Amino acid sequence: METATLKEIDATVNSWLHEARGLVYQWLQTDLQVEQKTSRLDLVTNVDKGVEQLLRAKINNLMPAAKVIGEENDHGQVKSMEGAVWFIDPIDGTMNFVKQHDDFAIMVALYIDNQPILGWIMDVTKNNIYHGGPQLGVWCNDQEMPAPDDITLNDGLIELSASRLLAGEMHFEEIAKMSSGVRIIGSAGISFIKVLEGKAVGYASKMKPWDFAAAKILLETNKILFTTIDGNEIDMLLSSTVLSATASAHTQIVQLQRP
Repeated sequence: METATLKEIDATVNSWLHEARGLVYQWLQTDLQVEQKTSRLDLVTNVDKGVEQLLRAKINNLMPAAKVIGEENDHGQVKSMEGAVWFIDPIDGTMNFVKQHDDFAIMVALYIDNQPILGWIMDVTKNNIYHGGPQLGVWCNDQEMPAPDDITLNDGLIELSASRLLAGEMHFEEIAKMSSGVRIIGSAGISFIKVLEGKAVGYASKMKPWDFAAAKILLETNKILFTTIDGNEIDMLLSSTVLSATASAHTQIVQLQRP
């Protein structure tokens, strides 16, 4: 795809995200409706559903033939990464959104024939959009972002899933002890931003494709490794325990998973 076309798509999606942000705060102030999906810890709101509907409509107008995988609707119907495939996480960190009105993100990603094209993560409360891809580089709003330094696990903070850490799964306790400290935010998008900014050496958690699709594009573009926690390639249509980390921290964490 031509660079000029990519820039046009990037600018267009940025405008969608700003529109979505306005709706988020409108609904939050006037008509927030909260439901449980599978338990009291698994929430969905009318805002999640409304933002996804908005973004789906925008994508359908821009690329009518594209497939869309979203958290709230019809994600199981997409069986192949052939052609243009969009991913939407309309409110990433719904519990944070409901309880704190902070630390939540909107995420969108575009892949073509399973190749990363463009990704967007919006920190909604800070009004920052992290966006770009392999041909455009990575940007925070209008400032290009350098690749983070290659810091070891021992010398950096690590973002981890609380549930995995508490359950003692996949050597999360050892990872935590090896690091300079653990941070738990409750939003994949916001945690990925910390890695992208070089404020954490990595992030590991079990995720659905819409949780990691945008971040995979941005982080890999800026030389952060992005795999399953045991170092294998990620299947974009399956849930995985995902690890994004600097090269040095990635090696240390993957080694813990192997006998």
